[in-house]
Amino acid sequence: MRKATISRNTAETKITVEIDLDGTGAYDNQTGVGFFDHMLDQLARHALIDMRVRAEGDLHIDDHHTVEDVGIALGKALSQALGDKRGIRRYGECLLPMDEALTRAALDLSGRPYPVIRLKFTTPKIGTFDVELVREFLTAFAVNGGITLHVETLAGANSHHVAESAFKAVARALRMAVETDPRKADAVPSTKGTLSE
Repeated sequence: MRKATISRNTAETKITVEIDLDGTGAYDNQTGVGFFDHMLDQLARHALIDMRVRAEGDLHIDDHHTVEDVGIALGKALSQALGDKRGIRRYGECLLPMDEALTRAALDLSGRPYPVIRLKFTTPKIGTFDVELVREFLTAFAVNGGITLHVETLAGANSHHVAESAFKAVARALRMAVETDPRKADAVPSTKGTLSE
């Protein structure tokens, strides 16, 4: 049962995240930030991870706290759902095109967080959404999920396409990494025997 529920309440946000790593990509995400909900939906759908997010944040200030804190909670939920990571493939990668945009994502569920986010946007906003928050979300997700995560824009002129291809690429890489390896379903994929640190 690779499921987890994380609640995170601060003076700035109130967040609950529920995930099922062995789902079908079903999603129900409501953060109050429309574009961000759309990206979370893409993450769930393409990772085949069932995801439900509820967030109430200080959106009268801006979207930053809500987006970052969802990343924190989602990372913690992923780490909890993976447990000792026995049987997973551990590594995942994806080269994902979306029209003129092309994003490369590679990750290792190593327990050693190291985000390298090299996204290139051509506008400061997508609608009312600050594009810099894509980096903030991915960084918070990687750090709290114990993920070595590399995401890079290889091509792209439309900021919406750049962001969406990044979320989809991370999702596809994550799908690969959390899948059970049928050849080693009973082993932690590390010569150290642990991926907890």
